Amino acid sequence: MNNHERILKLRNDQTLEREELRTLLQTITAEDEEFLYSNARQVREKYYGKDVYLRGIIEFSNYCRNDCYYCGIRKSNANAERYHLTKEEVIACADQGYDLQFRTFVLQSGEDMSYSDEDIADIVREIRRRHPDTAVTLSIGERSRESYQMWFDAGAERYLLRQETSDPEHYRKLHPAELTIEHRKHCLDMLKEIGYQVGCGIMVDSPYQTLENILDDLYYMKDFGADMIGIGPFIPHKDTRFKDEPAGTLEHTLHLLGVIRLMLPEVLLPATTALGTIDPRGREKGILAGANVVMPNLSPTSVRSKYLLYDGKICTGDEAAECRSCMEKRISTTGYNVKVSKGDAFRIQKNALKSL
Repeated sequence: MNNHERILKLRNDQTLEREELRTLLQTITAEDEEFLYSNARQVREKYYGKDVYLRGIIEFSNYCRNDCYYCGIRKSNANAERYHLTKEEVIACADQGYDLQFRTFVLQSGEDMSYSDEDIADIVREIRRRHPDTAVTLSIGERSRESYQMWFDAGAERYLLRQETSDPEHYRKLHPAELTIEHRKHCLDMLKEIGYQVGCGIMVDSPYQTLENILDDLYYMKDFGADMIGIGPFIPHKDTRFKDEPAGTLEHTLHLLGVIRLMLPEVLLPATTALGTIDPRGREKGILAGANVVMPNLSPTSVRSKYLLYDGKICTGDEAAECRSCMEKRISTTGYNVKVSKGDAFRIQKNALKSL
């Protein structure tokens, strides 16, 4: 079996035997790449047409109680210039985003425990009150079932929590001992049980990552049935122990975007800011490899340069309107177009239609 046959089998069966998938990722050529991306585009267009969904990110705090070894906002980084936005500031960002036609807001932060569960619920509730035709996504880390339930009841419909790696040994090399992949996966399971649309994902080419780790992650995300998968290249931060590690490659990230689109045809798949950071057209190339979501930044420009998980992050000086306009122009160059919509995963859309 050659790689074109493996790609077609992956498209038809939505999975491959481990040895087949390993061989594909190990031996993929430039010709194979275009065949993979062409098939990925055909699959995404079957479910989503030419639409690309905008998600407005509001990075509302860079305080974090954790000390993940790769992260620029980890608690022991004394060089990080800390901030957190007030509830009123977060809501003002959402108001501005709504005026710019964003219909999903991603509230993202470190694990900042200075916000109570009620504070987060109040923010979610107020955004949904002001803008009932929007979706609120939370990306604020590992919390209790009670916290997750409270925020869901307040109106948050989606939650992003990247597992980073599914392998316990690899996880320990990236995180302090008090953080475990077992607990991270437990949180993901709780979120799904509560009723969230759940996103997970990995860093590509992170320190110590092997191809076997990547295969484990692909099968985990497939079995989990993620509604959204966020992958992006590892990029080192100067104030971490991995500051001298090489960044992940565009090539590997695009390969995985294409494979994930074929494994989970209905998934929402972002072309991440990290992709745009390692390549000037990285996000456009991500769209052409099967991605269908982009995430412009709605945070105040005064804090954007402070939310640095990695070095070199793009768009830290752009106003929200500039960010949105720039993204729309970039997407149009790929032959796709921005969709003004909450943009549920196709599976969610299909189930909603059945219930009418």
